[in-house]
This record gives sequence, C-alpha cells and structure tokens, in this order.
Amino acid sequence: MVSEMQKQIEGVPPPVPERMWRDAVPNDRLGHVVKDLAREYARALQMRLMVHSVSHGYWSFLRILWECDGVTQRELSEFAGLTEPTTYSALKSMEALGYITRRRVPSDKRQICVYLTPEGRALKKRLIPLAEDLHRAATRGVSAEDLAHFRRIAVALTRNLLQDEIDLNRRMPPLRKVASGEPKPAKKLR
Repeated sequence: MVSEMQKQIEGVPPPVPERMWRDAVPNDRLGHVVKDLAREYARALQMRLMVHSVSHGYWSFLRILWECDGVTQRELSEFAGLTEPTTYSALKSMEALGYITRRRVPSDKRQICVYLTPEGRALKKRLIPLAEDLHRAATRGVSAEDLAHFRRIAVALTRNLLQDEIDLNRRMPPLRKVASGEPKPAKKLR
C-alpha cells in the first residue's frame, strides 16, 4: 500500500476528505449533492474571476445588472436571493471600485436604483468568457441530452421548493435572529 507521503512525493495529491465522503454515500439526498455542486462551481468561478480582481460576491449582481440595469436595491436583493444587508455591503464595495452608481428615485426618495458604470458594463466582455469556460469544464463528457434533462429537473425542483414555501405560508427568518439563537418561527407570508 502506498503511503500518503509517497503519493505526495510522486505528485499524486492525497484524497480530499469531502470528496471521499461523497463516494461513501452514493445515494445521498439531493440537497447535499446540489450543495456540493454549487460549492465546487463557486470555487471554480472564483478562481477564474480572481484573474480580473472581481469577487465572486459581485457575480450575481453583475449578471442581473447586465440584463436589467437600473433596478432598485430591494429588487436586486430579491433577484439575487440575498438579504438586503448583504446586498448593501456588496453594492457599497462595487461602487467604491467604480462598477456601479446608486441614485435615489426622484418620485420616492426612499428607493435607490442601481446602475452600471461603463467600467461595470465592460466587465461583461471579460467575465462572460470565464463563465463559459467554467461551463465547458463542468460539463465535459456529459451529453447535450443529459444536460437538458438535468436543467429541466433542476428547474422543477426549484419551482417545487418555491411552491413549498408558499404552501407553508412561511418566509425565511432574518439571519440575525437565526444566529442569535432566538427560537422565533419563520414569518408568515401576507
């Protein structure tokens, strides 16, 4: 049996524990499989984005703004599926980097709309090819039919989970309450 040290010396990396775990549980629940896939995708995307000094945390916001520039901060939070404080922090950093500007809506001073700057818009030409490269790497060896089938299943699962939230008439509680250990139930939808 080859020792871990011998494998390292020979240039073979030691097994990664979480990957060994996945192999040990071949019929694991989908939530775990999807979480692992999302984590690996996020890591691979971040490695590519780092080349342009762009944080993975900005990616969702840039993608949304490339398609619908001028949305409110609240809409941006909802579209990205992130909390408003998380969105605010990311936008503050993106504004300091010159990727976006924020402007109050003249008819409602409480609302702030987010707009790409020319620098933010220019990132699209540099970053989309990185995402396309990641897609090619991730789907290598997977047939077009299997990818289309996977996409249909993933969309159906997402819709089912959104419907479950509606059926339960609940919303996710604010994370500060979850983190503080307050035993408050999720808010009911109106």
